[in-house]
Amino acid sequence: MSVKVEKQEGSMALLTIEIEADKLEEAINKAYQKEKGRISVPGFRKGKVARQVIEKMYGPEIFYDEASDILVRETIEDACTESGEEIVSTPSVEIVQIEKGKPFIYTASVALKPPVELGEYKGVVIDKVNTEVTEEDINEALEKERKNNARTVEVTDRNVEDGDTVLLDFEGYVDGVAFEGGKGSDHSLKIGSGSFIPGFEDQLIGAVIGEECEVNVKFPEDYHAEELAGKDAVFKCMVNKIEKEELPELDDEFASEVSEFETLDEYKADLKTKLEERKAKEAQDAKEEAAISAAVENAKIEIPGPMLEAQKERMIDEFAQQLMYQGMSFEQYSKFTGATRQQMMDQVEPQAETRIRTRLVLEAVAEAEKLEASDADYEDELKTMAEAYGREVDDIKKDITEEVEKMIKDDLKVRAAAKFLADNAKEK
Repeated sequence: MSVKVEKQEGSMALLTIEIEADKLEEAINKAYQKEKGRISVPGFRKGKVARQVIEKMYGPEIFYDEASDILVRETIEDACTESGEEIVSTPSVEIVQIEKGKPFIYTASVALKPPVELGEYKGVVIDKVNTEVTEEDINEALEKERKNNARTVEVTDRNVEDGDTVLLDFEGYVDGVAFEGGKGSDHSLKIGSGSFIPGFEDQLIGAVIGEECEVNVKFPEDYHAEELAGKDAVFKCMVNKIEKEELPELDDEFASEVSEFETLDEYKADLKTKLEERKAKEAQDAKEEAAISAAVENAKIEIPGPMLEAQKERMIDEFAQQLMYQGMSFEQYSKFTGATRQQMMDQVEPQAETRIRTRLVLEAVAEAEKLEASDADYEDELKTMAEAYGREVDDIKKDITEEVEKMIKDDLKVRAAAKFLADNAKEK
């Protein structure tokens, strides 16, 4: 295999990859083995026709598409590595030559890591963060702990109120006709959560257990199901059960149950100490974030389009993974919110661009200041990983490849750059 690199404007490059003719022949034979069971030739049973017979009848091109897919899959990663370039996008492939007895040639258009022109980054001026812990802060922490220890109780003596959780049967109709996906049974819904179409939950306030009620809503104009977009809908609903949260009393008994202290005063004193520690950490984080933002603002970077698209895809995939951990599929979320994947891609574009710019600037600062991840930093990171996964450090080390080790150390260098910016910032 040979790889030629042609640099282009806007941090793009065109890789021309040439694969030996014998490798193409192997790929064509793999394609034949995969496809022969689907090809019909008069007088032969499917799967029993020789490759030469099929090629004579349909032409050798019949296996080219599959063979080219096989060769690209098998070679693209190595080709990108062999190029020696730092590629930051998914390659866009185009076949240039595929013919028996000749080398297989294809091109891959890729985005390269763009250059960073650092502006002022050392000694930037940022706002000082207030770290004082107030009585209000302590009361908020107490209230949060009360909510964490609330118990759920069934309500039978009143109608639905804001903040309740209801078990709900519903079916939606447009122009009097039930529509697909608009029906649910014993669905758990927290009133005020904004989980359903705007206006839906508000109209359930006052609903009576066991009595049917109607909810009238309008689907958003950009709703993902075109047949419902902008349409008025009526949902026939039945509340089967009402539940509410019951908070514990704020007293010494509560303090002894949620902490190691016997009295509420002791518990509040401990809360204050922890809040002070947390605010100090938050202040440091805010200082770091402000210093980074200033450095990013002062830098000049031209981000190639494919790099931005790749980052947006990663962010949506991360979000879908989070939904899965919460027991919801991306498709379900899309149905309830009316947001398509493309709409979400458009929404995350500013954050995706910020992520890219921030990472590139921090990498450039680390390089400019010759910051490195020490062996001690690396070992500490492995210990943190081991604790997070409940494993031994030595076991973690066995699973780490050279590539993963480099990624970890690169991340540590970026963190060191962030700390460097914060340490050298001037507070006003």
